Amino acid sequence: MGSFKGHALPGCFFLVAGIWWTGKHSLWHATRRNKNIGSTRLASRASQRRLEVGESSVILFCSFVGMLAEQFAADGPRLQLYNFAEKHWQYLMNWQHATMYLFFGVAATVNLIVHTTEVAPLAMDRLMLAIAFFNEGFLFFYHLHGRSMLDVHVHQLLLFAIFGEAVVAFLEVFHRGNIILELLRCTLTLLQGSWFWQIGYVLYPPHGPEWDLNDHNNMMFVTMCYSWHLAFAMLVVSTLYCTVSCVVRSRLRRTPPMEMGLLKLRDRDPESEDEIL
Repeated sequence: MGSFKGHALPGCFFLVAGIWWTGKHSLWHATRRNKNIGSTRLASRASQRRLEVGESSVILFCSFVGMLAEQFAADGPRLQLYNFAEKHWQYLMNWQHATMYLFFGVAATVNLIVHTTEVAPLAMDRLMLAIAFFNEGFLFFYHLHGRSMLDVHVHQLLLFAIFGEAVVAFLEVFHRGNIILELLRCTLTLLQGSWFWQIGYVLYPPHGPEWDLNDHNNMMFVTMCYSWHLAFAMLVVSTLYCTVSCVVRSRLRRTPPMEMGLLKLRDRDPESEDEIL
């Protein structure tokens, strides 16, 4: 993480996750709203389970790769936490990052269990996601000791998005399928992703002059820039939601009446009658 690429990589992950979640939740919400027009197999329980399993598998794989990279990449601890010869902790920053990846991997594992078995209740996936985001923010909160003023400030701004996601995901445990909460989580995920990129440009600029990390004017600018990132995230989520809703509504209206009836009959089978909200 102590480089531009180290911040760009999680930034890309959260940007892709935010866009994916926005499209997924928008699609499911649009198909539920337009049931009076017709139903599609995309909203069936089996289809949603397949999407959840695929999504969780990708997150689990990325988390595992992230932990391996933190441990075995150049200058990594290679599973050594304490140096007994010199009597001090080693590579604590790498260990903290690996711990963040670990909790997202645990959340993905629980999501796989929830959607492939009947062992755990459905709400466990949102609860573990909330815990993963909370753990990320918790570790970042105590990750800033001894740093320069601007370095601390850009990471503190990141905490608003992280803890916000943790709260929203926890609320989804009790209000599953609430499209407002789902889109808010997507917005904060995109905000977190784009802000990781911004942190990389501020602390490790690949081009151009370096930032003065003790200039108060720079603090004012990045605070304003954070608001621009939030506006960008809101715009992306709103655009995707409206686009998906219009496409689904248009497609269902063009479906011939006979095909509508066949779709309804198919969706009445026991496996696909219930929806995962």
